[in-house]
Parts: sequence; structure tokens; C-alpha cells
Amino acid sequence: MAIKSASPTPSIFKKKSYPAMNTAASYLSAVSEADARARAHGGTPNSTPALSLSSSVTTSSEDTVLHEIFTTVHTEFGHCGNEDYRYTSHYNPAHPVKGVTEQDPPYYILLTTYISYILVIIFGHIRDFFGKRFKHSSYRHLLAHDGYAALNSDFDSFYTRRLKLRIDDCFSHPVTGVPGRTIVLLDRYSPNYNKTFLPTGTRTRAMNLSSYNYLGFAQGKGACTEAVVESVNRYGVSACGSRLEGGTLDLHMQAESLVARFIGMEDALISSMGFATNSTIIPALVSKGCLVISDELNHASIRFGVRLSGANVRVFKHNDMQALESLLREVISQGQPKTHRPWKKILLIVEGLYSMEGTLVALPQIIELKKKYKFYLFIDEAHSIGALGPHGRGVCDYYGINPRSVDILMGTFTKSFGAAGGYISGNKVLVDRLRVYGHTGPYAEAMSPPILTQIIASMASIMGITLPEKSSSSRSLIRNTEGPIPGVEYEQYPGKAPVSALPPWMLTPSTMVDGSEGLTRLRRLAFNTRYLNRGLRKLGFITYGHDDSPIVPLLLFNPGKMAVFSRLMRTRATPIVIVVVAYPATPLVTSRVRFCLSASHTKEDIDTLLAACDEIGDLLDLKQAAGERWPLHEIITRAVELVNMEEVP
Repeated sequence: MAIKSASPTPSIFKKKSYPAMNTAASYLSAVSEADARARAHGGTPNSTPALSLSSSVTTSSEDTVLHEIFTTVHTEFGHCGNEDYRYTSHYNPAHPVKGVTEQDPPYYILLTTYISYILVIIFGHIRDFFGKRFKHSSYRHLLAHDGYAALNSDFDSFYTRRLKLRIDDCFSHPVTGVPGRTIVLLDRYSPNYNKTFLPTGTRTRAMNLSSYNYLGFAQGKGACTEAVVESVNRYGVSACGSRLEGGTLDLHMQAESLVARFIGMEDALISSMGFATNSTIIPALVSKGCLVISDELNHASIRFGVRLSGANVRVFKHNDMQALESLLREVISQGQPKTHRPWKKILLIVEGLYSMEGTLVALPQIIELKKKYKFYLFIDEAHSIGALGPHGRGVCDYYGINPRSVDILMGTFTKSFGAAGGYISGNKVLVDRLRVYGHTGPYAEAMSPPILTQIIASMASIMGITLPEKSSSSRSLIRNTEGPIPGVEYEQYPGKAPVSALPPWMLTPSTMVDGSEGLTRLRRLAFNTRYLNRGLRKLGFITYGHDDSPIVPLLLFNPGKMAVFSRLMRTRATPIVIVVVAYPATPLVTSRVRFCLSASHTKEDIDTLLAACDEIGDLLDLKQAAGERWPLHEIITRAVELVNMEEVP
């Protein structure tokens, strides 16, 4: 499918000699200077039009750029020079922390949803009954053969075969290239009703609302990428060992030191896989005789880790502080089952941002309960670190809470930092123990050097860098618990990173040193999230989550609407790639689409998305929310006002 540019390519450029711009960093610098000239002459800096591959950046006739660099950069990270399209993610203490009220649709929506599932189940069982009786080839995997029991249970695979198979074209779509502002789909078709897919050989570039690239650091061009390329030249692509068996590089120590400073903790431990960070570290924290109190919507990695630990587990209603306090009173007073002895330790595990609901943890209330009931607190910040708070330091930064009032902060690098793996941070004694007793240390492959470099570079871009008054040719490693080193200026949390904490060969552009690049990304993401969240509600859609969440769930309810919504988005004139989610990842009747926003998106991208949702929402009867509605053109015109409102009526 050919993608048409949202605006025509300028046919006339003023011929003038310009210095060669060989890197994306120099290109972006030229763009910033062009915007500054536009402001100086009373003009307004322009944004990249939605999915434009070759549009002009500014209105000045002096500003021309290399077309190839423009095309590469802006498909990954859209240019937006308008400072009005910025917002700072923060919690207003004047407003008490309150949960998000989930709206219910009209009864006919729920009724038709249940009827849809009933019909699928009835006809599915009828087909299974006759298929197995006539021993159709499609059912061989469910039948005993040569004395063996059936490998798969028909009950276990019923949902997959009878519902998911019908809409399987909406899942696991192969892609290629950078998962940035846009993404390239490898087109495919199915000759046998979604049982198998065959490539067509063509490709489609689409707007990307499906990747966890919150700050847009997943780029093929830029300062971070150049640092990664240099690390490959120096270190290769693998550590070839576990952390406790010859796999620890100086980059591991530098990354852990920087992560600890970024989080605001004494020390940190990094792991090569985010899921494994929870599933292998939690068993090292609790064991038999301990109690884990878990939010009912916690991630599968947390649940798996708790099961491995052998600890008792109690679950409380999602983000319900009254239910949590009631449970705390019960478990503390009753003690262990049968013996009623006191628990060895009580560990409360919650998430900072819940990826299926888009809700934020009520951290101020949990801290008050922690002071009252004396339990340990573990926060999974996989989706909140880097994406929330004025400085991008997660939910503690968002709420203005000292991170050391939390015992353990866990997070991943796969979302905001454009890398892979995860971390555990806490006091030094605890982290040192986890290095030995956690299974990631002796058994898991150490994180590879390119990934470590991406983490260091992206984190330094957010923090900014403190340069010594007298630069030294050598940089020593700095662990968070060491004393001050002469010539290095230290800043309190949430301060900048000392230059000596970075690899000595890493280039540090001015935008990385002053932290302006990271701040811009944070503020663009905050604007995009509030704009889309509130814009969808003003259009009449039922959405879940908080306004500052970069994940925006839009409720579809009926399973048949998932496939139609996804296909209509993907086949528009400006294709849009989204994620649809259903049971068992969500409750049966709350199928939804999750929009994953990024700082790489421009305001015009969100306008395009809102226009698509408005049109498809009318077609599928999705606008069922109560409250005041605005027409689409008013939402687009009043976007800045909508974002800056304290409360949306």
C-alpha cells in the first residue's frame, strides 16, 4: 500500500551553500536553529505533518535540509518546534489522590457482547463434536493416536481455535525497521482462514501506536545510536557469560551506578530481561513463612516470582486503599495459617503504572499505610520509570515523594529507554545480597555491551551531565556509595549525572549535557498523553486510566469490534498500527484497544488519530460515555486549553 504524504513536497528551494550534515545530531541542531530564526522573525515553528516523509520543517526560505536525513529522522521522531505543545507531568497536591471511576456501557452493549460469546461457544462446540467424530484432519492434535494421550486438551485450546483464530490477523503482525513514530509492516495474507499467513512481498509504512517507545529513544539515528555503534566496535556484541562468572564488564558497573543515581537509591542491580527481573529476584526476597500482598492486576512476572518463592500470597482489589488496609489488619493480627505465628516479613507489591488499565498507584496513601503498619514496599515501575514525573524518575518523582521511603524499586529499560532488561534498586546491603542469591547473577547471561551503552546514553540524556571544572583525561568508575572525588561536582537527587560516571569514549553533545533533549522528550510525551486521553473522552469514548498515563485504553467490549477496529485503522489512507487486547489478558467483556503514546509523535499525529477514532467510533457505536462532548474540530483547536485544564468536566 502506498502512503501519501500529508503535505506536498516543496518544489522550490532557495539555492544556497550549506555545510554538510552527516549525522542526525547535526541535522536536529540545524532544525532547532531554524525554529529559533522563525521565532526571531515573528513566525511560528512548524511540526512535521502526520506521517509526512518529505515536508518542509519551517516556513523560512533560508531553511533547507538534506532530504535523505529528513526522511530517516522524522519517520523515527517527528519534529515539533511549537513550545505550546509541551506539558510537565506532575501531581497536584491540592487535589487528593483519587481512583479512576470506570464507566459502564449501556445494558444493550453488555447484552450483545455476552450473546456474541455464547454464539461462538455454541457453534464452536458443535463443530468440535462433529469434527472429532468424523476424525477430520484439523482435529488430529485433539485425538489419541497409537496409544498416546492427546497432546493438547480441547478445552484449553477452545478459545484459541474458536475466537482468536478468527481475528488472528490483528495479532503478531511482522514488522521491520525502527519502532519509532512510524513503523513498517510486512504485508501478509491468509489462504486458509488465518491458520497460516503468507507474505505478499510488499511493505506498508504506518503511524505507530503499538510500541512502548515512550520517550522515542528507539532510534536508528542520534547521539545514543552513535554511542552504541562505538561500543560495538570496542566491546563486541556479547559479554559471553553470567555476571558472577566472568561476564561483568566496566559498563555493567557504570550502568548500575548511573541507574542508582537516576532512581535516587543507594545501589542498583541490572538484569538482561525485564520479566526475569521479577521472577528471579522475588524468590530471593521472600520465602516460606513470609507474606506477599499483591494488587489483583499485578503483572504475570510478579505472580510467577511469588509462586516460585513459596511465600503465602493475599490479593487486594485494584488500587483500593480501604481494602488494602482491611487486609493488613487481618493478616497482621492473625499471623501465619494454623500456627498464628508472626510473619517473617510482609512484602507489598504494586505497580507504578498498570499497563492494561492505564492507572497510577495511589502512592501517597500507601506510604501512609506503610508508616502505620510497618511492611516492606516493592514497586514495579516497568511502565512508569522515564515516562512520569517532571524529571522522568517515575511515580516517586510524579508524586514528589522521596524514593528512599520505598524499600525496593524495580523497572525495565525496554520502554522509556529504548533498550532491554530491567533493574532492582534499594539499599546497598540488600542489593549486594540479591547479586548472589538472585538467579540472574549466577545463571542468566549478562547484559550485552550495546544494550548497556544505550541505557547509559539515554539515561544521561534525561539527567543531563555535570562537567568538572578541570576536565581530566581519565574517568574513574563511581559507585553511588563512594565518597566525593575531587573535580567532580555532585548534585542531590534528582540532579545531573557526573561526567566521570560515563564511559570516557562516549560523545556528549550539548543537548545531552544540559539535559534539554531529555526534558523536551518528557514534556512532549506528557502533552501527547493528556491530549489523547482527554480528547477521546470529549469525543464520547469510554476510556480507562489517568490523564498522565502514556497508555490509553479505549473500551470496545464486543470481541467482533476488535477485529473491525484494528482492520479499519490499518487500512486507512494514513495507516495506523494499534494493539487490541481481550480475554484472558482482560476481563471477558472489557475488550479494548491500547494506544501506546510516545514523545516521537507530534500534535498533528494525535489529531490524525482522533479523527480516525471519531469516524470509526460512529461506525461501530463506541461513543457510549456520559458527560459533555465536543466536536472534533473544537478538540483540535482547543488542544492546549484541554491539556492544561486541572479537571475535565
